[in-house]
Amino acid sequence: MESHKTYTVEEATKRMERYCAYQERCHKEVHQKLYEMRMIPVAVDEIIDHLLRHNFLNETRFAQAFARGKFRVKKWGRNRIINELKLREISTFNIKIALKEIPDSEYYKTFEALAEKRLQQLSSEKNLQKKRKKLADYLFYRGWESEMVYGKVNEISK
Repeated sequence: MESHKTYTVEEATKRMERYCAYQERCHKEVHQKLYEMRMIPVAVDEIIDHLLRHNFLNETRFAQAFARGKFRVKKWGRNRIINELKLREISTFNIKIALKEIPDSEYYKTFEALAEKRLQQLSSEKNLQKKRKKLADYLFYRGWESEMVYGKVNEISK
């Protein structure tokens, strides 16, 4: 028989404070963690309320940090960021605020650099259609908008 550590509300609260202080978290992650800790719903609500009141948990701040990080580090486009935030049950309001963290000029520069880098990697591909498809798939996977992707794909002539 497996034995699971049980936590008092105070212990669980302290643990969750550390969990949220380490990096920005969304409500869903905190709920999941508390569920894994086998906390009862009343305790979960109490702990989440505490985290919110003491600013350990802030969904707007999470969404902003997430959008900035995924764009700057992983070079994700807006579509991928939006979808990933939706998966984390972030409100449309907070998603809109988060996307403002990405300056348009930087967004287009990053797209161009990413597309050019991928084209360099595909330079050995002789079949034009295959090359275009590989570039498009790569950019779509990263969540870039179709107008941008098709615009770039149509520039490829050799």
